[in-house]
Amino acid sequence: MEILHTFLSDITDVAIILLEFIGVGVIVCAGLRGLYEYVHGNPLTRLNLAKGMAMGLEFKLGSEILRTVIVRELSEIMLVAAIIALRAALTFLIHWEIKNEENNHHQTEKKADAH
Repeated sequence: MEILHTFLSDITDVAIILLEFIGVGVIVCAGLRGLYEYVHGNPLTRLNLAKGMAMGLEFKLGSEILRTVIVRELSEIMLVAAIIALRAALTFLIHWEIKNEENNHHQTEKKADAH
């Protein structure tokens, strides 16, 4: 039984690190793409940047959820819960920003089409 527990712990550790790296990579790529689009005057820069950040945060949130599998003490559980709550709140705010940007973009397109 101890071997199985160690195996599960090792797999979980690797998955957490992998998801963290993917999340950071997605956020960095979104930031670089956002900078490129900003320099070239793309009107969808904010929307694309927000979508990239939301995707990166989703990966990082997944790693925190996996981290709950291996915590042992109440203080660790509370810390992980606080991190999950913070990342979930950030994700919610970014999705709200995406929705507003999409609505603004659609309204701008309708006004342009009407003229």
